[in-house]
Amino acid sequence: MPVDNDIRGRLALITGASGGIGAGCARDLYSQGCHLALTYSKNKANVDSLIADLPASTAGQRISSHQVDMASTEDIERLYKEIEAQHGHGPDIVIANAGHGKRIPQIQDISYEEFDYTVLINLRAPFVLAKLAVPHMAQQKWGRIIMMGSIAGYGGGINGCHYAASKAGLMGMVKNLAQKLAKDGITVNDVAPAMIGETGMIPDARSVEGSPGDVKNIPVGRLGTPQECANIVTTICKTGYLTGQSILLSGGLK
Repeated sequence: MPVDNDIRGRLALITGASGGIGAGCARDLYSQGCHLALTYSKNKANVDSLIADLPASTAGQRISSHQVDMASTEDIERLYKEIEAQHGHGPDIVIANAGHGKRIPQIQDISYEEFDYTVLINLRAPFVLAKLAVPHMAQQKWGRIIMMGSIAGYGGGINGCHYAASKAGLMGMVKNLAQKLAKDGITVNDVAPAMIGETGMIPDARSVEGSPGDVKNIPVGRLGTPQECANIVTTICKTGYLTGQSILLSGGLK
């Protein structure tokens, strides 16, 4: 069977596209010839601006945007119906990027409600996204599912155990799905960033001064960029032999 790593003309669903990493992935995959379905929860203006900034397509690339509450299964199901209606089929590529990460380092300060909500957004929503994407991908024997993990999933990072638990669960789900779905031509991987600038969680280097995430503690001596996350995501999309992997993008942080 011929190897198919061409992503031109593929439809990529990117959740959380209003933020730095999601927007970076959208720009990069669009430059590779992908159609885009972009979600946001509240920040429609950012997604509108992102779409306006993308160069005009000579290949007839379609772009849609969708307001979705990732805490709601019904909302995610509606998203897939909208994508089908607007693009004619489900996504070929799913980037489960939308996440929640209120920084509460100490367990005694983490409320039960905050723990539950973090797991709901960071673990259950990606499960629903993958569950709804698989039938179309399996039918065509081609698919890419990429989940946004974190150095926290390895026990590191500057957040609390609620966030670490949600990302470790996500990364375990990736490894399990990769084994189950490989026969259907679907790869499943996660990108585990740490200390990425230009995002809501870490706006700039100054915001982490004096914390365990201070750039002085990062071996390469700087924050990562959303574009560097996008580079990894695009490489995964174009490499069908890579599956079940967690790629730690951390500037050398362990």
